[in-house]
Parts: sequence; C-alpha cells; structure tokens
Amino acid sequence: MFLTLIAFLVALGILVTFHELGHYWVARWCGVKILRFSLGFGRILLKRVDRHGTEWVLSAIPLGGYVKMLDEAPHSAEAPNTLALSSQSFQSQPVGKRFAIVAAGPVFNLILAVVFYALINFIGTQEPAAILGTPPAGSIAALGGVQSGDRLTAVNQQPVASWPQARWALLQLASEGGQVELGLERSGSSLTRMLEIPVSVDPTTEDPMRRLGLGVGGTTPQIRSVVEGSVAQAAGLAARDLILSIGGVQKPEIGQVIEVIQAHANKPLAIEIDRRGQILGLTLTPAAVVIENGKTVGRAGFQLGANVPLVEVSYGVFESLWLGVAKTYDTAWFSLKMMGKMLVGEVSIKNISGPVTIADYAGQTARIGWAAYVSFLALVSVSLGVLNLLPIPMLDGGHLLYYLVEIVRGRPPSARSVDWGQRAGIGILAALMAVALFNDLVRIFS
Repeated sequence: MFLTLIAFLVALGILVTFHELGHYWVARWCGVKILRFSLGFGRILLKRVDRHGTEWVLSAIPLGGYVKMLDEAPHSAEAPNTLALSSQSFQSQPVGKRFAIVAAGPVFNLILAVVFYALINFIGTQEPAAILGTPPAGSIAALGGVQSGDRLTAVNQQPVASWPQARWALLQLASEGGQVELGLERSGSSLTRMLEIPVSVDPTTEDPMRRLGLGVGGTTPQIRSVVEGSVAQAAGLAARDLILSIGGVQKPEIGQVIEVIQAHANKPLAIEIDRRGQILGLTLTPAAVVIENGKTVGRAGFQLGANVPLVEVSYGVFESLWLGVAKTYDTAWFSLKMMGKMLVGEVSIKNISGPVTIADYAGQTARIGWAAYVSFLALVSVSLGVLNLLPIPMLDGGHLLYYLVEIVRGRPPSARSVDWGQRAGIGILAALMAVALFNDLVRIFS
C-alpha cells in the first residue's frame, strides 16, 4: 500500500508538473505575468516567491495543479475586464497567443510521453518473446493456421520484436474488426497467415487476445508460491519449481497444467519438475473441491506463473525518438477511437478508470520495474493530454473551442454562451468522475 501511494503521488507530480510547465513556459514566452504556479489544490503547504514575483506553491490536495496568470478569467466583448488593459495580462494577448498558452499544457503531456517512450526504446528492455502458444480449438487463430511455437514477426507487415509490441498492434486492429495479416517464423521458414476478426472486441467483456486465440507460448509453467498445508506442499513441491510434465503431458502450457489438475480430483498424478537444474519426479494428488455450479474439480494449492523466454529490445537515438512519436500517436488515436465507440455504445463505459485504478496500476508497474513504470507514466500522460484537448468547457479543449469561435467570428463568445458552456462542462466532468469512481469501486469489490 505504501509503495502504491508513493508511486501514485510521484506519477501525479511528474505529469501535472509538466502539464502546468507547458502553460507556464509558453505564457512567459508570450509576455504574460504569472502570479502563481501551484502543484495541487487547496491549502498552501509550501510557498516560494521568485525574482519575477511568481509564487511557487505546493498545496494540500495533490490531484492536479494550476498556473494563475494576470487576468486569465474568461470574459467577453459584453463584459470586458479592466485588467485586460495591462500588456502583461492574459486577456490582452492576441487570440493566437492565448490559444498557444492554453494548448501548451496538453501538448507538453504528449511531448513527455514521446520522451518516455523514446527513453525506453533507447535504453532497452527485456520483453517476452513473441512466441505463440497453442491456439484453442475453433479459435480465430486456430482456424487461420497458427500453430504452437510460431514466432510472430509482423502484424499487417509492420515488424514486431516482442510480444508486448505484437499485442499492442493486435489490440488496435481487434478494436475495429476486419482482417489482420500475421508474419510468422516456423522451423526457420517465413510464412503469413490471415485472420478474420468478424466484429470489434470490447476489452471490458473479453480479452481481445483470447478472442483471437493468441497468447504467449514457449513458456515453462513455474510455481510461484505454495499454500501452507496444501496437497502441493505434501507432495514436495516448492516455489520456483519448473513443471516439465504432468499426468503424461510433456512440456505443458499453463492452461494444460490447470486442466489436468482439475480433471484429477483425488487421483494421483505423476509430475516432473526442474528444481534449479535438478530433475525430480513427484506424485501429486489434487484435493477435491466443489465449485459454484456443483461440479467437483481438483485443486493442488499452488500459485502458477510462467518462465517466459525474453528478448532484448533496444534502438538507436533517432529510431527511438521516431518510435516514441509513433507510439504516442497510436496511443492517442486509439484513445480517441475508444471514446468515440463509448459515445455510440459500441464499447462499455466500464473502460473509464478513476484515481483508484490509476493508483493501483502505478503500484503494480513500480513493483515490476522501471521500464513498466515509465511506460505507465507515458500512457497516463497521453491520456491526460487527449482528455484535456476534448472540446469540453472547463477543460483546456473547451477554452480552445472558445478561441476558435473568436477567430471565426472576430470577437469572443457572448457572456451568456460562456456561462452556459461552463455549466455544461461542470456537469459532464461531474458525470465522468462519478462513472470513473463507480468503476473503481466495482473493480475493488468484485
């Protein structure tokens, strides 16, 4: 819990600070006087005033931040603000400069994501190899001719170096439906297979990869932990044991291990393991357990993971930067597509996540390692940038919409329209926050 909290606060601090620095730097460049730069809202905990007279503030509620400029309150031609007469005020700036200042925050979030993705690509990471497991009978992959042990090398002729890259490419295609071409390597030969995706996949109702029948293969099932007093402990199994065979199944996949154990309640099973290089033959008798539908299944009492083949993935400076731009663009476009599908009911609003889920993912990725955490920061930074660019009053995108109207009409929107827009924006944001919090609570208690 402590690690999760720290990881969440660090993530918020980095993303919010960079967002607000975008507003700050561009405003300074445009000659606007900055009164306050605040990380967080509410009661001021720490404050420092720089030589320009700007207050740098740390506030009590860390869920955001703001940059207060001289006379930045919205106003219209019908209700001019006298402070706008100052050459250093926000409202006295030409509409182009005001547009740039407001757009800078979300744009800086997208730039930060590019930097994070480029950093990961340049330093390099160990990622699961794109070796495919046995596709379930009748699945799209099985019908398309995919076999266990195939190495995935390309998706729609775009090279992939690891399973995470392949999964990301497939996830985008699965959300649309249609055809996907897989480049495969099998026994040293290159071949292609076409998969037909009949309809788009909603990630909240099913795993898109499960729908396709694609999953990581080439793995050896590994025991992560053994329950105290369980039949697994009685059989002599221990954490970190690799399962080489079970019930006559040689080189089983994780799903096969589970199926064999469930099918042998109170029946002895021969199991062969690799314990730090030593091959041992043991006998496991799964305990009989009655599940919800009244069916009796076998249960061993250990947590199962996988020993996954890894590949080193890294790139040069310029290629890393280009891939960072491409990944940021793909992620932003994918987010917009998913939002559009939510609006028309093709994708469930259960996809909307709130601060609790974000904090949980922050903690999980921090425990995995630096690359996973930085990748998480990049993903949230893209989401923050895209969200703030939406044309919703109260968000940066809403203000940009006002400025576009001003550019087209030659004068600001009326005070009445701005007022109604702000009210609508508050309502939309309140509804989104309520849905996000509800989804968070459902995930926790389910």
